[in-house]
Amino acid sequence: MTVDSDRAAELRDKVVDQLKEDGTIVSPSVEAAMRKVPRHLAVPEAPLDDAYSTYNAVITQEDEHGNHISSVSAPQIQAMQLEQAEIRPVNHVLEIGTNGPNAAYLAELTGPTGHVTTVDIDPAPAARAEQFLTETGYTNVHVIVADAEHGFPQRAPYDAIVVTVGAWDIPPAWIDQLKDGGRLVVPLRINGLTRTYGFVRQGDHLLATSAHVCGFVAVQGTGSHPQQSMQLPGDKGVTLHFDEGLPADPALLDGVLDTPRAETWTGVTVAYREPIGTLQMYLATHVPTYCSMSIDPELATDKIGPTHLGFSMVAIDGPNFGYVVLRRNPEKQNAEYGFHAFGPDGEAFAERLADIVRTWGKEHRGTTGPRIAVYPAGTPDDRISGARIIDKKHSRISVSWPVA
Repeated sequence: MTVDSDRAAELRDKVVDQLKEDGTIVSPSVEAAMRKVPRHLAVPEAPLDDAYSTYNAVITQEDEHGNHISSVSAPQIQAMQLEQAEIRPVNHVLEIGTNGPNAAYLAELTGPTGHVTTVDIDPAPAARAEQFLTETGYTNVHVIVADAEHGFPQRAPYDAIVVTVGAWDIPPAWIDQLKDGGRLVVPLRINGLTRTYGFVRQGDHLLATSAHVCGFVAVQGTGSHPQQSMQLPGDKGVTLHFDEGLPADPALLDGVLDTPRAETWTGVTVAYREPIGTLQMYLATHVPTYCSMSIDPELATDKIGPTHLGFSMVAIDGPNFGYVVLRRNPEKQNAEYGFHAFGPDGEAFAERLADIVRTWGKEHRGTTGPRIAVYPAGTPDDRISGARIIDKKHSRISVSWPVA
């Protein structure tokens, strides 16, 4: 495909201008890198407008079920992570998950005396990246095909590790191969919610310094952790998705939809365009047995919903089942949060869930979000600060909420 290089440069500058205007790009070094790298050469099959779509990824590979397993991330996401990583000249950087342009951005930031190692478990994106980097002249990038669960110890320690695939856990190697004070940027899934976190290593643990809502292709290999799903008893059209495991006794939900539906409203309203990422995370870390819900309208009964939400947040406590609902007020340009609940204690459960939202609205709304720290598995509770501890295979994640 013949490419108009002047048109590509024009679109590249337009992307960077948009990202500066929306506050994603704040540093001159990231701006310069993103103005220089010809990202369209990594996806020659894509139209230029798609290669330079500010907020959309270019999908480069799907599995047999049509699931996306490799992509060139949207410029917005890449810029977001580059700003979090705070790459400096001379730095040695490990990138986990590759496709070319992001490694080139990192190479621009590290300069000729730095070095970038980019690792992917799949030979196809690794080959694509190698071809792109060779074509564009980035000789200080080393492309490796390997399972990055174990990092790449041959070039450790690193000043920064940038993970460009969605992770459920943080393997020990990602901490051990960082210099003390080094930065780890990773899209980490906590109770089903993914944020790209910027962490700083402090001894044996990590402290988050930033977090942004995002979406990423899931990590493959040893570190993969697919969600578990189950149908809600009594409704073939409702599927529940669990990130941390199914309820201890799912049979307790048998017949739950045969009980009266309780409805409670919180009095907490949000403007139509107000970010609600902190509310989502607050609910996910405070409600019992948190999960999400998808509804097939052709199979579902009318007992559930309507939620008026594209992403339905659910709580389960033994035989009780509740979920978030929304009612919009077009005149006031806002919407109020509430809950529907079923079960023997449905009314009390709905009120209990509503109180969680009210607490968020009163004490934590308007903050930058929770303070997140990651400790190795086996760390005693008395060495971990935070109101909530989430245990994973390799790590213990502490979550605490500042008061507004």
